[in-house]
Amino acid sequence: MADLRFAPAPIPASAGIGLRHAHVPDFLAERPAAGWIEVHSENYLVPLGPAGGGPRLQALETLRRDYPVSCHGVGLSLGSADGLDPAHLRRLADLYRRIQPGLVSEHLAWSVADGTYLNDLLPLPYTEEALQTVARNVDRAQEAFGRQILVENPSSYIAFPGADMPEWDFLAELVRRTGCGLLLDVNNIHVSAHNHGFDPDPYLDALPLDAVGEIHVAGHFIHETPAETLLIDDHGSPVSDAVWALLARTLARAGRRPVLVEWDTELPPLSVLMGEREKAESLLLAWSGTEPETRHVA
Repeated sequence: MADLRFAPAPIPASAGIGLRHAHVPDFLAERPAAGWIEVHSENYLVPLGPAGGGPRLQALETLRRDYPVSCHGVGLSLGSADGLDPAHLRRLADLYRRIQPGLVSEHLAWSVADGTYLNDLLPLPYTEEALQTVARNVDRAQEAFGRQILVENPSSYIAFPGADMPEWDFLAELVRRTGCGLLLDVNNIHVSAHNHGFDPDPYLDALPLDAVGEIHVAGHFIHETPAETLLIDDHGSPVSDAVWALLARTLARAGRRPVLVEWDTELPPLSVLMGEREKAESLLLAWSGTEPETRHVA
């Protein structure tokens, strides 16, 4: 049964920010103009008794009264061959019942093996066997949450030999088999396209863009070596011009969608992050002359 503390709040097709703990006091004090906020689910997995779940969760509940919230999971490990951790799945389900987020998302990655959690989002081989594993785990998560989840495309630095399909076909087939949605991270597409030498535009064209419920942009680090230039998805700088341009091309194809600015390392003052949000909002306005759409999965 849904927690009656909040009514479900759809995510508007406007620009939001990834709210990190260091910015919460300023956010509570200033209530800046943001279309919506997104939080990392695992930061709020605390005991959910009737008296509340501690100051962090109470701050989120306070903001939840004023802003639509999307919850972005980073530890469910959809690619785990051993299946999903039942305890972790239950804690996430409890949080989502309490917060009633407009959207819930997870990564196309694995991070758990034999009960050991790894502090990374590790890539998958794009094989039929891996697709069956991810589809099975997505089905289980959607059943546990009683709702659709969005699956985020990864950033990558190596490619496994013997792949049965490219990443975009893997994602499209996952959507077809499970009914999940997509969280389209255009920074990740740009990073992977550079590192592997493919064109990002055919990647976009191959995806079922009507399944995109949310879009992410972020900064990346340029790592120069004598042999090559590698892009690293570190979320620690302003969004690059190339990623803004790719976002514009994505919106031209997909139409207006909720867009999130992520900044996770080397956090700037909140005003800098809000300036990045305004850039995203200006691109959204350029592609829509109507009232914002909303995205919500019951």
